[in-house]
Parts: sequence; structure tokens; C-alpha cells
Amino acid sequence: MTSPTPFAGTPTFRATTRDATLALARRDLLRFVRQPARLAGTLGQPLLFWLVLGAGLSPSFDAGTFAGGGMTYTEYFYPGMLAMMVLFASVFSTITLIEDRDQGFLQGVMAAPVSRLSIVMGKVLGGTMVAMIQASILLLAIPFMGFHIGPGSVVMIVVTLAVLSVACTGFGFLVAWSMESTAGFHGVMMLVMMPLWFLSSALFPLESAPAILKGVMYVNPFTWAMILLRAPFYGGPLECFADTRYLTALGITAGVVLLILWGGVRRVKRREKGLPLARG
Repeated sequence: MTSPTPFAGTPTFRATTRDATLALARRDLLRFVRQPARLAGTLGQPLLFWLVLGAGLSPSFDAGTFAGGGMTYTEYFYPGMLAMMVLFASVFSTITLIEDRDQGFLQGVMAAPVSRLSIVMGKVLGGTMVAMIQASILLLAIPFMGFHIGPGSVVMIVVTLAVLSVACTGFGFLVAWSMESTAGFHGVMMLVMMPLWFLSSALFPLESAPAILKGVMYVNPFTWAMILLRAPFYGGPLECFADTRYLTALGITAGVVLLILWGGVRRVKRREKGLPLARG
């Protein structure tokens, strides 16, 4: 028996895009609140990476090679850890799409009188809110990391993390829509997303990378997102927006996010009549 949708009322009822989006996002948020193990898992792995790599690799790196000079590797890796946390939170949030399909909920949503845009935006908004809740916890460590940043830079960091969350959740949506099992989803996401993160200057500076890796990193959209995320830690809003490299990264990241959201809507609309929902 198909589960009722949160939008269904009378046969003539048609939920607005906003109502449907908020209903789906709220459902994912409530699901997260009721599963504290997800919070422990998505926070624990980045923290473990941060502590182990920070302690193990700090003696191997010359602090003078990092931006600003005198920076420890633990400080350098902190923005990369934030990006990693957003990545894992997004992966865990979009996997619920497969669970919703298995439980029949997604079929009910597809049959409801709602726009396909609301389905994409609802899942992306829900995943983004979940990721931002977890990112906010890690952001509390900024004063203890030696960073001296103003309120404007904090706002820029939060906004950048939100944009990165939208991109990761949207990409996860695209992958999950066609997957029939959670195991397959995990395999594909780890195969694609982890290399993107490793080659994004999260672990080592772009400037010190070998030539062959530097070329790959320049075409990696995660690299430009890391430029956006790292810049406010070392400069205020005026300095960032006066930097051509920062503006380039902003344009590329915004373009990637819009492309992913457009692809998600197209993917949902392309479901052919008579085919299983899992095959889009």
C-alpha cells in the first residue's frame, strides 16, 4: 500500500512548489533528528581524519609554505575538514531517496500534484539543512584554532558551506535517483566524491602539487569551492571580493551548482512511462 504524501488533500488540491519543497525538507530534517547515530558518524570521520593527519603530517610540512606563513598543518587542514564533513553529510542525506523509493513514499510523491522542481529542491534543501547543522558544530572550533576573523568572514564561510552543501546534495540526488541499492550508491559516491575531495587542495596546497596533479586540480570543481571556503579565513569580505581568483572561483562554483540543480530537475522529468522509478 502506497504511503500517503504530505501534500495530498482533495483530488483538486495542488500543492505549491514552496509547500511541497518545505514538506519534503522537513521530513528529511525530522528523520535526521531521530537518528543521532548519523550525527556521530558524519562528525566522527572528519574529526578522525583531522586529528590523525594533523598530528601525523605536521612534522613533514614546512609551515612557511602555507598561506600566511607560520601556519600549522592542522590549521591548514581545518577548512578541508569542514568540506569533508559537508560531503559525508550530503551522502548520508541523499541515500534516503533510495529508502523512500523502497518504502513506496517516493512513488506517492511522484503521483501527487506537485511540480518536479519541488521534489528536487525539497530533497536538496533537506540535505543542506542537515549538513549545515553539523557544520555549525565544527565551526565552533574557529576561536580555538588561532584564526582571527570578523563577523563578515564568518558569514562568508557559512554561506560557502551552504553552497557546497547544495552542490554535494544535488549531485548525490542525481546518483541516488538511478540507484537501486544503498550499497551501490555508497560505492559510486565514494569512487567519485572522495577523489574530488582529495584533489581539491583540502589536503595540500594547489601551488605545491606536481604538475600532472595540478592540471587535474584546476578542472576539479571542488578545488574552486575550496578557494571560496579558505579565503575568508585569511581576509575580510572586501579583500576577498577584490581578488580576481576569488571571483573566478565564485563564478565557477555558482555555475556548477546551477548545472547540478538543472540536471536534477531534468532527471526527474525524464522518467519514461512504464519504466521502474529506479531507472529514471
